[in-house]
Amino acid sequence: MQTQVLIADDHPLFRAAMKHALSTVVQGPLYEAASLEETCAKLEKHASIELVFLDLNMPGNQGLSGLAELLARFNQLLVVVVSAEENPSLIKRVMEMGASGYIPKSTPLDSIILAVHKIIEGEIWVPAKLWSPEALSQEESQFAKGLALLTPHQYRVLKMLADGLLNKQIAYELVISESTVKQHVSAILRKLNVINRTQAGVLFNQWVLGPAGSAAS
Repeated sequence: MQTQVLIADDHPLFRAAMKHALSTVVQGPLYEAASLEETCAKLEKHASIELVFLDLNMPGNQGLSGLAELLARFNQLLVVVVSAEENPSLIKRVMEMGASGYIPKSTPLDSIILAVHKIIEGEIWVPAKLWSPEALSQEESQFAKGLALLTPHQYRVLKMLADGLLNKQIAYELVISESTVKQHVSAILRKLNVINRTQAGVLFNQWVLGPAGSAAS
């Protein structure tokens, strides 16, 4: 399959193993990145990259913030989380946020190849043994789906809200007017279905930064 892929992981040996596995499935270029910053730079430079395999714990990526940022900034991108963490609750959150798959690093090579085939064909893939039928709470589900609707600017504003910045501080950091910040905040609250900026910030810190924060990579 002619697909351009980026492997985002800070472990060179794992990147090499993934490249070997993917070389039997995809015919396009296989790019590599060792940090979230490098991942974003590669995606900006190579706009034709269609699929990213994202490690949750590489430098610059706290919890699910890297996943949320990639989905917000590159809305046509397919993102597959690859992690040593095998927590069904975490997998549920990742998939609710809009990931195309979740591949534990313990997954056998033949299963990885099968997963990549399915994802490129437009399906999602998670290991059946780790998929929990328990639904997220309504608040969690709405928040996850709302995150996927945020524009890149709105996502940056949300991160700053979660850090406790005031509108004028956000305006200064982003070099925009306070009225523009207020418009972004209103849109964020509406999309996340929360009542105020405090609730938005708390949920972001708990939901995005909390999960996988201590997970093994």
